[in-house]
Amino acid sequence: MSILGALPEGLVCRPIDGADFDDVISCLERGFPERPRHHWQKALARMGRRPVVDDLPQYGYVLDTAGQIVGVMLTLFFRHGADEGIRCNLSSWAVDEAFRAYAGKLIMTAMRRRDVTYLSITPAPVTLKVTEALRFKRFAEGQHAFLPLLSFSGGGRTVAARPDTPELDALTQNERHILLEHAALGCDAFVCIRNGVTYPFVFKARSVLRGLVPCSQVIYCRSHADLSLCAGALGRHLLREGKILGIVDACGPIQGLLGRYFAGVGPKYAKGPNPPWPGDLAFTEFVVFGS
Repeated sequence: MSILGALPEGLVCRPIDGADFDDVISCLERGFPERPRHHWQKALARMGRRPVVDDLPQYGYVLDTAGQIVGVMLTLFFRHGADEGIRCNLSSWAVDEAFRAYAGKLIMTAMRRRDVTYLSITPAPVTLKVTEALRFKRFAEGQHAFLPLLSFSGGGRTVAARPDTPELDALTQNERHILLEHAALGCDAFVCIRNGVTYPFVFKARSVLRGLVPCSQVIYCRSHADLSLCAGALGRHLLREGKILGIVDACGPIQGLLGRYFAGVGPKYAKGPNPPWPGDLAFTEFVVFGS
């Protein structure tokens, strides 16, 4: 898959606009035949409800030849607190076979700003070599599956995050924003209070083992140490929803979380000035796409 090269006459790379949606979805269906059309309809609708960051595109970029869309890359730009700056989740890179030689134009156009941290969290095998050639670095090497209810820490209490939850006052403004925004997007957002200290957490319901086992993916926590410390209280809360298994990105086994580390499963990449830590997938496609 080519990275650079001039586009032939009549082929342009430009931002997606609302009038493109049907053709964008058709292109994504061709590139990801396992995904139904309503998945992309929902994804674009939810992206449209997110705030625009600076003058950056709301949806991403297309390759357009004479009005026909033959390539797509979705881009989720978001601010992650005052100190972390802007991040961009590069997602859903699909190019029709006849135009694969120009696929690199999409990613190079999307990555023009050096002050932005770019994420690739679901790289397909066909794009993995490109991701590594562009000097993306892994910020998560694998995943740790754990049973929070059986983890070694058992104290503390957990409260669901809502606008009127008084325990939110103990968090920073950015953490309150993360919890409430993710709760509005359908995630499980909690605060855990242990020994007078308040810890923020966001989980996303999903399933593993071919969809047979429900679990909770960690979308946001301050650190693995916080997750281990609050695992028992979080496990009791999640059990009421029928969830006994948790999954968190990691670079090795996590002390204090009873479970197993799976090296090489779900590796995630970043390039830019402020790469996330394993356990921070805030505002990425896992949340915004809704499935």
